[in-house]
Amino acid sequence: MEKPFIDPSVSCPYPIASFPMPIALLSVSDKTGLLPFAQALVKDHGYKLLSTGGTSKMLRDAGLPVTDVSEHTGFPEIMEGRVKTLHPKVHGGLLCRRDSSEHLNEAKKHGIDLIDLVVVNLYPFEATVAQPNCSFEDAIENIDIGGPSMLRSAAKNHASVSVVTDPSDYERVLAAMKNPEALAELRRELALKVFQRTSAYDAAIANYLEAQTQPGMGNVLGLPSRFTTTLSLAQRLRYGENPHQQAALYGSFHEAFEQLQGKELSYNNILDITAATYLIGEFERPTISILKHTNPCGVASADTLVEAWHKAFETDRQAPFGGIIVANRTVDKALAEAIAEIFSEVIIAPEFDADALAIFGKKKNLRLMRAKVGLRADTLREVRAVIGGVLVQDRDQKPVTTRDFKVVTKRQPTADELTAMLFGWRVVRHVKSNAIVYAGKERTLGVGAGQMSRIDSSRIAIWKAGEAKLGLTGSAVCSDAFFPFPDGLIAAADAGASCAIQPGGSVKDPEVIAAADARGMAMIFTGMRHFKH
Repeated sequence: MEKPFIDPSVSCPYPIASFPMPIALLSVSDKTGLLPFAQALVKDHGYKLLSTGGTSKMLRDAGLPVTDVSEHTGFPEIMEGRVKTLHPKVHGGLLCRRDSSEHLNEAKKHGIDLIDLVVVNLYPFEATVAQPNCSFEDAIENIDIGGPSMLRSAAKNHASVSVVTDPSDYERVLAAMKNPEALAELRRELALKVFQRTSAYDAAIANYLEAQTQPGMGNVLGLPSRFTTTLSLAQRLRYGENPHQQAALYGSFHEAFEQLQGKELSYNNILDITAATYLIGEFERPTISILKHTNPCGVASADTLVEAWHKAFETDRQAPFGGIIVANRTVDKALAEAIAEIFSEVIIAPEFDADALAIFGKKKNLRLMRAKVGLRADTLREVRAVIGGVLVQDRDQKPVTTRDFKVVTKRQPTADELTAMLFGWRVVRHVKSNAIVYAGKERTLGVGAGQMSRIDSSRIAIWKAGEAKLGLTGSAVCSDAFFPFPDGLIAAADAGASCAIQPGGSVKDPEVIAAADARGMAMIFTGMRHFKH
């Protein structure tokens, strides 16, 4: 009688003489690290290898004994490889319960060998559809069917089957094979990873297909009929907005930024970095923006970043303490020396030269963030949690142009006034509502944010300008929403503003326009509101 093979990596309470050798099924798109893993399975653990296609060829070329799945099942690959692993000898071998005599007898009756390990990663659907020239046909052909089916079967039976979908887990599996208890714990973790991966894969396919849907067939206004997103854990954070709140970062944030030095990023740092990136992306000229709690404290453009820094910092010399600074050009020695005079939490730029790095290196806690993909944020939608669900909207990123602007006053703005209004209009949509920005030519002069009354925001902006000893004579007042009454505009005129830019749309618009005309102001209606809650 044949002596039963009992491998510590196989959780089986029965000595099964009919299944003398553990079997591993390997079929991967990403072959990173697979060969040494397969070699260890054969040499150290006595596994028989099953495989398909390119994976099988790679293993065979390396001199490993491997059996094609088609030979194992007795059924050839058909339909250009679309059908190869969808077979009872595969899924029966995966789903058979090792603690069930009925299952084991059925497996023996039908000649089904038990499969103890599955290594599968899926067709690269996400990478395929991310390519700019991807056709619909290419996308469809990169929808994996057999792979998710094998993963799900193995994961369901993880009490007996190890399933690996991530190459980074190969070494962990090999180590755990030496300890049955450790392997049992690892299998449950690996099963969880399978269902996380397959759910993300299905979501990517569903999102792609819905994006292809023609208007009128469920894709209303470009928003999906079912909002699905799955993001991998990127970083566990020390805490959230406050120390008593747990927090973590998910997604691809670190693909956009490289941290060059400083303390670990906090929850609030990440929010500020995001707000700073959205804001600085508005500008082509050398520009500096200083933010605090996601609100701009000062923004300026100039021929050089150092000039821009001094103008931005002049707007508010108190709020930037512990703030965020973002530059849209390489930070050099001159700028670094100027910035280093104040305490900052984070500095963001496309690059930092060697001199700047040396200067900032003296401040070990200062976080330096290099924008690896530039500073034009490509996030198309914003998601916010609400009771019972989420709100989803397009990001407020329509380019600022003068095509839709309408001068509603008797006096046309001068060239300098128009420059100031356009600059302030780019800034004001990044300020929490109610938002008022007083702007000069390529610079902010006073910012009022987040007040319940628009006139209070205006008063704060005027007060901040006064504190900074910046005159508002000839300035542009920029409002994220319409002036509901003439009082806000009159207060701006009294402070020295000579022009105004606002969406318009109030029932009191005629009175507001009349107030502007009475004071010789020029005023533009943009027709676009920029509430930011």
